[in-house]
Amino acid sequence: KEIQMDPQPIFNRTHGLSKRNLSQYDARIAAIDFALAHDDGVSLRNMDQAQVILLGVSRCGKTPTSLYLAMQFGIQAANYPFTADDMDNLQLPAALKPYNNKLFGLTIDPERLAAIREERRENSRYASIRQCRMELAEVEALYRKHKISYLNTTNYSVEEISTKIIDSLGLNRRMF
Repeated sequence: KEIQMDPQPIFNRTHGLSKRNLSQYDARIAAIDFALAHDDGVSLRNMDQAQVILLGVSRCGKTPTSLYLAMQFGIQAANYPFTADDMDNLQLPAALKPYNNKLFGLTIDPERLAAIREERRENSRYASIRQCRMELAEVEALYRKHKISYLNTTNYSVEEISTKIIDSLGLNRRMF
């Protein structure tokens, strides 16, 4: 009624799995499994299979973006959180250096990051605006030094972030 059209059912069609879309389903599940196995730098194995490796400080949107890329587009996305140890001398971890063409950085406004972290660890150094400013300045300097494309995620939805990453890296998106 809302679109002022009568429904036009198509017979002999289902919305479940068929031989035709089973491979698409399998690719999507494999991408989700990959994103979960490579979340937060848990595993650096098989990084050569990643189509994108998201980088950033804690709580800047790496995990939701990785999962969205996997679920919506079947993109194998890993993510790696920069820590204080990684920031020494603005060097990429050795395990990531071979994949410079797959790296994409995320950043966020310090005030927004502090607010997000405050919900997780109230009144902590981790959530302090000073700590957030320092970490973000260092990670952005690292991105510039290593010529890693990056995006400030503060005013973007996960859908917009994902689209910008896909466009920036020229990734193939599968539509499910």
